[in-house]
Amino acid sequence: MSVNSEYYLERAAECARDAEKATLDNVRERCRRSEEAWLSMARRLARGEVMRETLAAEKAARVSDEASAEEVD
Repeated sequence: MSVNSEYYLERAAECARDAEKATLDNVRERCRRSEEAWLSMARRLARGEVMRETLAAEKAARVSDEASAEEVD
């Protein structure tokens, strides 16, 4: 199963709804902790996606520069 940040955000929203409905303090706190964990995973995944895109762009630029240099020689 491929997981994306939308999945994590949906789980976080679900936990937030559960926290709002909870009548017991410990259940509400557990839901809030779970919400924060899902949000943290979504942020981490988003950072990883940005890093992969940045590295891919740098690699493409490097390959392009090397190809241009070879044409000049």
